Amino acid sequence: TLDPHSFPTRRSSDLSPQNFRETFRRTSRGIARMKLTNPHDVPVYTISGSDTARPLPDWLARKRKRSLKNDAEYQNRVELLQDFEFEEASACVRTSDDGEWVMSTGTYKPQIHTHYLPHLSLSFARHTSSLNNTFILLSSDYSKSLHLQTDRSLEFHTPGGCHYRTRLPRYGRDLKYDKHLAEAIIPAVGVNSDGSGEVYRLNLEVGRYMKPYQVDVGGDDMTTSGGGALQGGINTGSVNVAAIAEDSHNLMAFGTSIGTVEFWDSRSKSKIGMLSGHQGGVTALDFARSGLSLATGTSEGIVQIFDLRKSMPLLRKDQGYGYAIQTLMHLTTSSQEKKILSADKRIIKLWDEADGTPWTSVEPAVDINCVAHCKDSGMLLTANEGKQQHSFFIPQLGPAPKWCGFLDNMVEEMAEEETAETYDNYKFLTLPELKQLNMGHLVGTTSLLRPYMHGY
Repeated sequence: TLDPHSFPTRRSSDLSPQNFRETFRRTSRGIARMKLTNPHDVPVYTISGSDTARPLPDWLARKRKRSLKNDAEYQNRVELLQDFEFEEASACVRTSDDGEWVMSTGTYKPQIHTHYLPHLSLSFARHTSSLNNTFILLSSDYSKSLHLQTDRSLEFHTPGGCHYRTRLPRYGRDLKYDKHLAEAIIPAVGVNSDGSGEVYRLNLEVGRYMKPYQVDVGGDDMTTSGGGALQGGINTGSVNVAAIAEDSHNLMAFGTSIGTVEFWDSRSKSKIGMLSGHQGGVTALDFARSGLSLATGTSEGIVQIFDLRKSMPLLRKDQGYGYAIQTLMHLTTSSQEKKILSADKRIIKLWDEADGTPWTSVEPAVDINCVAHCKDSGMLLTANEGKQQHSFFIPQLGPAPKWCGFLDNMVEEMAEEETAETYDNYKFLTLPELKQLNMGHLVGTTSLLRPYMHGY
């Protein structure tokens, strides 16, 4: 949909069919322009988010409707999804297995947004009584979802609203779903009377809590960080994160605040192994599709890849900023290359699984809370601090999703114009003009001054 005010004013004698088609082509191409975030060998395009357009208040947008036609930054925006934003910030985002729905949670007030992707529109918004920590989709679409709230509760949501709400004995840190046993797995903070951390099991078929998994988080060892601290204390021991190898052997992995990863067999309900020696607490886990490899992320920003048959890591990567790793994913590119996505609150990095070679990265202007990948595509969606949620498109990771296949054509158009846009927003100066402005000392000393033909 084109804003009629975005067309340049022409005299009636200029409005021949040929001129009108040329005007339409140039205007539409100007609107359908994405920001090239990472202009290296693997480009990353920012489709939506705070990097592409300044968020304007509704009253100001209405007041400046006519004046915005001359604002290049506002006109060059691409609104991929209607109302893909929250009033203050977003906490978590998930895509459905069928690829047609995106659900997000955010604040303020605490609410849930669900988008129907074939229509590129917001299907419904729903308010909740407390903030959301994380959630999972239990069905292939949006119709059944389970939400872990910050007030120590679990909420089951259906298209009609909140279906059921139950309380947890202690605050939960993560949420996973074991499809084989129909159990919700909730790692929790604090220790029980035996000095062990707990992972709660809510069986959705029986409708009650089962005996929790007891994981070592320090216990009575007062010398260990988090050891011996009860819920509500400082540096409380906790089970931070869980992962399930649901595509292979169905083992469960639990990462703790003392830097260990325990492996449990859901059939025998027993611990079968443990990894230790992580720098800081374990904050992110992800099994490879084969089930033989496990990626771990720590609170110190260190990512390691383990072969389950060995105790030493195959690869060790430093995220670079020292923040806790929040998201880990095993991805496969369209050329069948194995990549790892690691994200902390500052940056999203993609690198080679075999040797750790950096592939590409994207660093938004706001802090990241969660990253979701649209299956079989190169689209990444984020929940982040700030009003607008981000969406990034990496053509070399995969094609555009079916619901926004037009992005492939837009990328091709931008690739054709890439050389013409190299010096966009630059001012050409000859050497005498440069010296007249007392800027001759910048020659050869800064990247802000680039040689071009007979000037800079």
